[in-house]
Parts: sequence; C-alpha cells; structure tokens
Amino acid sequence: MKKSHRVILGIAAAGAVATPLALTMPSATADAGDAFAQLRPVALNGVHGGGSALVEVHGTRIDVTMGAYGLFPDFPHAAHIHFGAQARHECPTAMDDADGSGTLTTTEGGPAYGPVVVSLTKTGDTSPASTLAIDRYDTAPGGDLQYARGHIKVTQVVARAITDGKAVIVIHGADDNGDGTIDGPASDLAPSLPSEATDPALCGALVPQA
Repeated sequence: MKKSHRVILGIAAAGAVATPLALTMPSATADAGDAFAQLRPVALNGVHGGGSALVEVHGTRIDVTMGAYGLFPDFPHAAHIHFGAQARHECPTAMDDADGSGTLTTTEGGPAYGPVVVSLTKTGDTSPASTLAIDRYDTAPGGDLQYARGHIKVTQVVARAITDGKAVIVIHGADDNGDGTIDGPASDLAPSLPSEATDPALCGALVPQA
C-alpha cells in the first residue's frame, strides 16, 4: 500500500505536499483493507484535472488520503463517498445526461454512483447530513486539493461497500461552461447555490487493493 500513498501525494505535486495520516492499530473486524480510486474528470462538465484517493478500512472506521488538481481554484469543493445498493458502482458517462443539457448534475449521476454515505469534510460531522456543509470542505487553493483525515466513523454497510469495490468518490464544483465563474441556474440539490457549485467534477470508483 505504500505505493498507493506515493501515487496520491505525487498527483497533487503542483500544490503543497500532503502529510500522510498517522494511523493507529486497526480493530479486529471482518471488514479491513485498502481501496484506491483514480479520480478523473466527469463527462461533459469541462474539468481538466485529476487525482487519486486511498481509503483504509478498519472495521467501522476509515482513514482517507486524497489529492487532486485542476479544480476551480479557491472555491469550496464538496467531496463524498457515494454508495447505493441499486447503483452501478461507477462514474457517470455522457449517457446519464437525462435532460440533454450537455452537462451532468449530481442527481443525473446518481444511478451510477448512488447517494452520499460519507461527507469528506475537513472538520466536524462526516455523515450524509453534511453533504452541503460548504464551509467545511477544501477550497482547492490554486486548483489543488490536499485532504487527509482519519478516524471517520462509518456503518458496517458502508465499510463493506468500500472493501467490496462498490463505493465511489466524487469531488463536486465544476465550471461547466468554462466562463471562469461558478454560476448557472439553481442547483438541483440546493436552490440557494448555483448548479456548477454542486455539479460533479472528478470521480473515481474505489478498487480494493490485494
């Protein structure tokens, strides 16, 4: 797994070097292991970046390290782990553009990755209740995001989804039309926000590591 850590830190080399998590002794449970995601631009949404994420599962606790680049700079980027039993467990494609608008909303991506099960906030609550806690997400200074947080509590269902390769990481906030601002009509998730604030930007399915 050390190789995966180097990949994550190297991908965001354009920004500050992230500090690896200080891990504690894992608890003895049935669900344990690492899952890695290569983060790529979501189809149609005008993002030219990438990144990677490592999720280490220790029973019903996870530790997450993530790096990304090419995001809209200095703007809050909500990031989540998504999972749904009926989802395809993958990132959306252009075929998911249900309304034919030429962009993909978070809701349109839902059949691919499912609902939010973990909010990757910097501080405080990490449950789905913090899905839109914009003030507690990374702002991607200069377009680069560096995230490391340990001891995130999850349910047994979520832990198993991660170790079974059924969870997906999504970073939101995309300048879909490339006009240099985060704007657009009201978001389908929060009418008080513009659509581009919540549209998915980068996505990667978590793949269990042997």
